[in-house]
Amino acid sequence: MKSVDLIGVGMTKFGKHPDETGRDLLVKAMEDAVSHVDKGIDIKKDIKALFVGYFTPELFEHQGHIGTLAAEWLGLSGIPAFRTESACASSSAALATGYWAVASGMYDLVMVSGVEKMTNLDTTGVTDALSIAADNVFELPAGITFPGLFALMAQEYFEKYNGSWEDLQAVTLKNHYNGSLNPKAQFHAEIASIAKKIAVKKGVTFKDDMDFLKSKYNPLVAYPLRLFDCSPISDGASVAFLASSEISNRFTDKPLHVKGVGLGTDTIAVSGRPDLTTSKGTVNAANAAYKMAGVTPDDIDIAEVHDCFTINEVILSEDLGFFERGKGLKGAMEGRTSLSGDKPLNTDGGLKSKGHPVGATGIAMIHEIWLQLRGEAGERQVKGSPKLGLTCNVGGSTASSMVFILERGEK
Repeated sequence: MKSVDLIGVGMTKFGKHPDETGRDLLVKAMEDAVSHVDKGIDIKKDIKALFVGYFTPELFEHQGHIGTLAAEWLGLSGIPAFRTESACASSSAALATGYWAVASGMYDLVMVSGVEKMTNLDTTGVTDALSIAADNVFELPAGITFPGLFALMAQEYFEKYNGSWEDLQAVTLKNHYNGSLNPKAQFHAEIASIAKKIAVKKGVTFKDDMDFLKSKYNPLVAYPLRLFDCSPISDGASVAFLASSEISNRFTDKPLHVKGVGLGTDTIAVSGRPDLTTSKGTVNAANAAYKMAGVTPDDIDIAEVHDCFTINEVILSEDLGFFERGKGLKGAMEGRTSLSGDKPLNTDGGLKSKGHPVGATGIAMIHEIWLQLRGEAGERQVKGSPKLGLTCNVGGSTASSMVFILERGEK
């Protein structure tokens, strides 16, 4: 197996893009990625294969055959190209596939990408489209949705570890603060700023952030989760270039080495799990990635984890070994996961604030690790020159999990 490097990563701004299709967003993300290849790249000459993560283009854009379509629009027609799908982890599946393609020696440089164009549908339509990642026999007929599934996880976590919704708001506040420092975030604002705008518009007052978060302007979605516990409906795309370490110095002197790759699965129906506060898929994926990289959770300097709902950041922080069981929520409350904490999580705002165009999320996480490890994250840059970064992207109710460990490299 050959060693593999990241030589460039890019993404669009996440949010609403009413005048652009998924293919348009992919082009924009690729252009951004090209601009981040230090020594330049000739996409028509250098890229040997293309992998595109897109969860459900058939429902969002009435479009299939995404690999070939993307190759055409990206100016790569003629090379091998196909789509990967693993619900919200679809672009991490593209990343894993691209990694294997290079590590095996089949290709020396590939493009991996992700996209989702969700705002073509209204909220009801999006909820229905996303629901196909749940179990259509044992869950959906009961009327459950993903907010409901993660709400059940929150209820069990609070009961088991003596937590509360108020405690969980440490994650909401942190991620919105981080998102306020990220120009590509859909919610480029702290909770206090959002509350102030609503106060002016509605002629109301809030004593503080928590007063706003408890108000009717943060309505209950699925008990105990409220609106600002949930990631938004988003459009966006992300792109990365993977190259064999043997040739990566042709493109950059500051690559990121792919040190660890781990994948795992759990039951799709959460009713089949003995404990809703953990996922064996994530635990297995993390253990595999740590073993491959030869590191432990304590060695990780910074991580991007899948906070589709605030409770999931807490659960994943424990599944990944950053905190003991039942201590992840306390860690967030104590500021340990903040930009200045000892285990910074979701420095770009996470899915909660940055946005969650589901097919693009995995590689968007890689984008943040790319910036942080290279010291290019601007106002949200973590101090101390982080060397090891981790991403954990999950699909559905953490039924599929994909973990990548990246190391800052210099040649």
